Amino acid sequence: MRIYIKYMVSLRCKMLVKEELKNLGLNAVVVELGMVELLGNISSDQLQKLTQALSKAGLEVMDDKKSIIIESIKNVITEMIHYSDILPKVNYSDFIAEKLNYDYTYLSNIFSEVKGITIQQYIIMHKIEKVKELLLYDELNLTEISYRLHYSSVAHLSNQFKKITGLTPTFYKSLKLKRKGNLEDL
Repeated sequence: MRIYIKYMVSLRCKMLVKEELKNLGLNAVVVELGMVELLGNISSDQLQKLTQALSKAGLEVMDDKKSIIIESIKNVITEMIHYSDILPKVNYSDFIAEKLNYDYTYLSNIFSEVKGITIQQYIIMHKIEKVKELLLYDELNLTEISYRLHYSSVAHLSNQFKKITGLTPTFYKSLKLKRKGNLEDL
């Protein structure tokens, strides 16, 4: 039996869900971002207890098909950009459609209808968040970051970054250095 969970977007959430399932005596075969597959069925009492426990942690059990599909899309994108070292070589649309076993046009229409933005815009927002993270860690330069996140060039990355944040990547990185300098002055 599968249970879909909203806002389950990190490894910490996965650990929390595993713990709650264990507390209820439920055996999970798979625990992924946004989805749990149980060995056997779950009673309505157990489902209610799980729902209450997860809601205390800010997670939500879902039963609406559209919500489940949207969360699945968001989780595939989150996992692809934030938890994978290498982005897929195929188009994101092909990757998402293959991963979820749905036609991409169908997924795109539902996502846009409910979220008010396209899947591509959502991917760009997550890629920019990843760029920010990589800039703050200061392990990679802009060329390496653009290559890692499959940008066609550093200029393309810089343009998207500025469009989303209002800052250039270089200026954003310099803010970190200024904050660090201010802390040292204390």
